[in-house]
Amino acid sequence: MGRIMAIDYGERRTGLAVTDPERIIATALTTVETPTLLPFIKDYCAREKVDIFVIGEAKRMDGTPSQSAQYIEPFVKLLATAFPDKSIRRIDERFTSKIAFQSMIDSGLKKKDRRNKGTIDQVAATIMLQDFMRMLSSGL
Repeated sequence: MGRIMAIDYGERRTGLAVTDPERIIATALTTVETPTLLPFIKDYCAREKVDIFVIGEAKRMDGTPSQSAQYIEPFVKLLATAFPDKSIRRIDERFTSKIAFQSMIDSGLKKKDRRNKGTIDQVAATIMLQDFMRMLSSGL
């Protein structure tokens, strides 16, 4: 069984999280500059077996695509072309950044460290991955 990789895609930076090979634990992986994202993923997948990519679906409160969807959708197509043998699953990413920020506060992370947007992106990707894993375990 391969890992699951969550991608919190951003116009400038992208947060990544992965499961362990047994898909038990979701862990923040890193934040990469978005222009280098695809080469990073290709390199990672050459070293580690990844079966599923989980990418956030940017939506407004009414369920319509948000402005950032215009950046995410072309990347999803690019990823599908680069990895035709891997499953790409979408998950609602509304509130993940706010939840990530709050979880950083709750964990006692210093204010200076909470300002690091890369850390927020990693935690948001981890939250998306945890949500996806919960969906899998509940049979959705």
